[in-house]
Amino acid sequence: MSDIDVTAEIDGSDVDLVIVGAGPTGLFAAYYAGFRGLSTVVIDALPEHGGQVTAMYPEKMILDVAGFPSIKGRDLVANLVEQAAQFNPDYRLGVRAEKLTYLADERPSVTLSDGAVLNCGAVIITGGLGSFTSRPLPAADTFEGDGVLFFVKHLDALAGHDVVIVGGGDSAFDWALALHPLAKSVSLVHRRDKFRAHAHTVAQVQDSPVRIIVNAEVTEIQGDGHVTGCVVAQKGRSRSPCPRTPSWPLWASRRTWGPSPSGAWTSTSATSRWTPRRARTCPGSSLPGTSRTTPARCGSSPPGSARPPRPSTTPR
Repeated sequence: MSDIDVTAEIDGSDVDLVIVGAGPTGLFAAYYAGFRGLSTVVIDALPEHGGQVTAMYPEKMILDVAGFPSIKGRDLVANLVEQAAQFNPDYRLGVRAEKLTYLADERPSVTLSDGAVLNCGAVIITGGLGSFTSRPLPAADTFEGDGVLFFVKHLDALAGHDVVIVGGGDSAFDWALALHPLAKSVSLVHRRDKFRAHAHTVAQVQDSPVRIIVNAEVTEIQGDGHVTGCVVAQKGRSRSPCPRTPSWPLWASRRTWGPSPSGAWTSTSATSRWTPRRARTCPGSSLPGTSRTTPARCGSSPPGSARPPRPSTTPR
């Protein structure tokens, strides 16, 4: 315990439990803590409840939450918020948990990015895979919000458009399935000929009208203020334009998840990192729900769900 920062005096708000992460696991933890009579603060860097579900796939049907054959992401989050609301958890949204220290009485103390200090009896980290960082696409920054999308908030917004999906994981294939009945056309571009998505979903897309272009990358995004088309370069072939429409939404599903929020936590030593392993050995802390998530299957599912979270610190 030599790397634990011990503060002599109590200086901050007192609460029974601090939960870092307001995704499904964190929201259910807030409910259960309240049910047990504990006061709770829930922290999340995102400005809304729901974590990755709200940020990335509120319209997606989630298939593996116990008791729900299928439920839309936004509805799951709304239910969890309503369930926890009866115990009045204190939400601190749009801020990060920056530092974990320990008081003289060995209770944890959490410092937030806005300067607030929370002294508590225990800390639960339900940060999943952390914050979203998009991978670069050529000229994507120029058109973000004007035809380049990293999240699909409303499916109807893409109805009647030609849509290009860039990626080969679960989210790419799930969105292809969801969008092809609504969009004018859907093309899926992936840099390899092997996919990370579940085999069943891949087979469904292959049997659909979706055009799949493998061993290829988007090399150019075209438009004047709004995307009108893009150019795809396929290995061993010349560059070819995708179909064009006056308004071209592009759903770019290539993404990289940063480290878990716990990865930014430091102890007394400036070089000592707060890691999942340390989370299990430092007093008063635990790390449920750190998992690898896919849009069709909510990896940050509540305890007791049909598919328990798989510990992982490395995104696929």
